[in-house]
Amino acid sequence: MQGRTHNCGQLRIEDAGKQVRIVGWYENMRKVSKNLGFLILRDFYGITQVVVETEEMMEIVDGFNYESTIAIEGEVRERSNKAKDLATGDIEVVPTKIELLGKCRYNELPFQINHSKEADENTRLKYRYLDLRNPAVMSKIKLRSAIVNELRKSMNEHDFMEITTPILTCSSPEGARDYLVPARKHPGKFYALPQAPQQFKQLLMASGVDRYFQIAPCFRDEDARADRSPGEFYQLDMEMSFASQEDVFEIIEDVLPPVFAKYGVYNTASKAPFARISYLESLEKYGTDKPDLRIDLTITDATAVMANNGFPPFENADVRAIVVDGFEATRKVIDAMCAEVEVQSGYKGYWFRIDENGEFVGGISKFLKENGDAVKSALGLKNGDFVAVTAGTKAQALKAAGVYRKLIGAACPKHMNKECYEFCWIVDFPMYEIGEESGELEFCHNPFSMPQGGMEALETMEPLDILAYQYDLVCNGIELSSGAVRNHDPEIMVKAFNIVGLGEDDVKAKFPAMYNAFCYGAPPHAGIAPGVDRMIMLISGEESIREIIPFPMNKNAQDIMMGAPSEVNKSQLDDVHIAIVNEEK
Repeated sequence: MQGRTHNCGQLRIEDAGKQVRIVGWYENMRKVSKNLGFLILRDFYGITQVVVETEEMMEIVDGFNYESTIAIEGEVRERSNKAKDLATGDIEVVPTKIELLGKCRYNELPFQINHSKEADENTRLKYRYLDLRNPAVMSKIKLRSAIVNELRKSMNEHDFMEITTPILTCSSPEGARDYLVPARKHPGKFYALPQAPQQFKQLLMASGVDRYFQIAPCFRDEDARADRSPGEFYQLDMEMSFASQEDVFEIIEDVLPPVFAKYGVYNTASKAPFARISYLESLEKYGTDKPDLRIDLTITDATAVMANNGFPPFENADVRAIVVDGFEATRKVIDAMCAEVEVQSGYKGYWFRIDENGEFVGGISKFLKENGDAVKSALGLKNGDFVAVTAGTKAQALKAAGVYRKLIGAACPKHMNKECYEFCWIVDFPMYEIGEESGELEFCHNPFSMPQGGMEALETMEPLDILAYQYDLVCNGIELSSGAVRNHDPEIMVKAFNIVGLGEDDVKAKFPAMYNAFCYGAPPHAGIAPGVDRMIMLISGEESIREIIPFPMNKNAQDIMMGAPSEVNKSQLDDVHIAIVNEEK
């Protein structure tokens, strides 16, 4: 029999005297003598101590390598030296039979299982199946399962219907690179893995579905970051018919905070309604459209009083300041912070203080003394204040100030309440922007968003002045999701695309199903898709998103455990009408 009567986290003092069979991984042995040793058996649920008390049993165990799977049959008894920090710490099992189920054929492991998080990341990823045996690592995967179940339960309670949408679809301009799949039966044509179920969920609204959701896999050929896994990710995708922005906010504000409060490392989460901040206001006050509201510092426009004061970087520049009271950092810490501002933003950070006598000291203070009273008045400075300063174009100064604000918050507990989850909505995004790479007019966010003011706005306003019913959900400085009220009117859709240089024929060609479906009468609808991986990363308190994904890729989008991406043979390429062409050097 390979079954078990109990798992390794189950036995308690009341089980003393029972005959049991437990199975699991042979974690280690503390050998006292040839006929006495303490074996630790581990499974998915916990660990149990097994006391080997005969020479015969010891010889059997001596033939096993650590991490072999074994079965133990024996009697439960009370431990004399109880382990109070262990769920099974009141008991031990004395074996009458030890059986090898799965032999570990290696004397040396790539890392100690219980210390796998200390190993090199590529080693961990290569042996991820061993890494996951570490209870501390597996706990994050268990947490992931619990959170996904909680989200699914809550969405069902809010009358959303779970529907899965296709994985093989057509290429669509979603803002990132597609993963393409060659079509064997259609030479020269390709499927694309969905960057998001965007079109399908809107088509479901046109099909008569009132409320849809799914835990949706999404695929984007993007570079990795600490909060973004390359290749694939999951999102809580949802859409509502006959719905407004407010309807979406109401659902999210009811679904997410209880999950964060129940499972989070912090047990406090924002309650409804979340703070709502316009995109432009967020940039002005926080230097970013992803503000961390746990930090109580804001950015002040100091251009009028600090530009053109003899300090070359401030000449004809936009100048921004952050006033901080109670920041007693050393010069070394401040210099390191200024250097980090430049690393993260590309622009320099500056500083000065007002000492206990009201004098300007440190940093750029010598350039401000002549105009000192005006600077104090404009910024509301008092003795002891530290002032962080950035300069450049408006966009540069704000970007650098946003980084500065986060660094100061992290270094100054007085100004950052780390022990909570602070949500906010960023609203009123521009409909259009000038692309950084193209230099041409592009959609700012989702091209399927409804412009505020509808057709009239598109016909009468300057494109860069048009706002959209688009919104981002931000928590603790991390963007969890983008969403929008959708453009369900084909005439408004065509006009919106006309502004970026695409005609009606282009819209019909790129989005034939959606365009045609909307021509048959579509309901107003809105939706959002919070990132499941990012949520779990925040809830668990992990710094890297790879810690909460069962089988993550590395930073170069490689699965080094499976060897993906891999080469394929010529016949496989021939089947899909592809030839590999090596570029001449």
